[in-house]
Amino acid sequence: MNLDKTPVKIGFLYSRTGVTSVVESQQREAAILAVEEINQDGGLLGEELLFSGCDTRSNPAAFRAEGARLLSEERVDALFGCYMSSCRKAVLQTVNDHKSTLFYPTHYEGFEYAKGCIYSGATPNQSAKWLADFMTQTYGGRFLFVGSNYIFPYEINRLMRDLLSNRGADVLDEVYIPLGSTGDEIDCVINRIKQSQPVIVFSTLVGTDAVDFYRAYDNAGFDRTIMPICSVTAGEPEMAAMGRSAAEGNIKAAPYFSVIDSDVNRRFVSSFRERFGEEASLCAEAEAAYFQVKLFAEAVQQAGGTDRDDLLRVLPTFSLEAPQGLVRVDEATNHTVLWPRVAIVDADGKFRIVREASSPVIPSPYLIQLEDPVALSHAAFAKSSLS
Repeated sequence: MNLDKTPVKIGFLYSRTGVTSVVESQQREAAILAVEEINQDGGLLGEELLFSGCDTRSNPAAFRAEGARLLSEERVDALFGCYMSSCRKAVLQTVNDHKSTLFYPTHYEGFEYAKGCIYSGATPNQSAKWLADFMTQTYGGRFLFVGSNYIFPYEINRLMRDLLSNRGADVLDEVYIPLGSTGDEIDCVINRIKQSQPVIVFSTLVGTDAVDFYRAYDNAGFDRTIMPICSVTAGEPEMAAMGRSAAEGNIKAAPYFSVIDSDVNRRFVSSFRERFGEEASLCAEAEAAYFQVKLFAEAVQQAGGTDRDDLLRVLPTFSLEAPQGLVRVDEATNHTVLWPRVAIVDADGKFRIVREASSPVIPSPYLIQLEDPVALSHAAFAKSSLS
């Protein structure tokens, strides 16, 4: 808890191998960039901010073991990371046992509150609701769902069914394939799409499975001007990995895209690419991994230490200028006020934003306000913050 003058140390739970490493590797790099910037500005509580963490291999058991090791042996002051919901759930009990905090930077299905978890990724009212609006208004009402076989796809598909039904749309089929799927399993999905076409595909496949599926969809020759793949999962890293032909015409809803036109975002993108390579592509999950380290650092400075109760008391009292816009932690839910956007991939392989919130949207993890999300005016949001 950093009651003495020892440096603050944080633990990273990010995979560098396995099915979701294509995104988690970028999340880890963004978190490292945040640590380096904090240290360039003088560190934390007068000391260098330290970090540690081994490859969690896209495996819930590995996440659980590494989280326990970091808290018990390395005595880190907080944990940062996890991508899949199964991995987050594997870590939360250990976090609670140590009265520590997990900062979770990934969109997820909602319906969860853990005292020791700060959720900085999008909830369904900040992602799926916006995607349902755009897709039904732009492409029509015939959908097919394809997802990875774990918690998040089942839950978000259940919610998406309700959203689409409320808009007069139909879901014609729903298919799940294992993580680390084979070509034969993906081919079976492609055949089911052929039988149902024309349809809009809502994909909750993750990592390399998403890359392989989008390539197979492209090879099958589906016209993405009328049959696009839409998602709240597959973003810039997956699009870069699959290539421009497979990426073009596909759609994602997220709070952040690297093309956001602001000084704060341009500095973030420039710094990231200078540090990790000019070809690096940045996604919403990486941006959240970056700004949540900054949120933690500001809270530690204001609280004067890393005690969990002190951090939870301080975190909702200030806002942070993140690359996506002003963000802050919602005191009622431990989730984050974010800026929903929808974007489509153009022929150059880059996302182009086609719809975005004019003001930040309060998270509704229990979907009380799913169809009528509460949005603060920018002025009111800034006034409610202490930064």
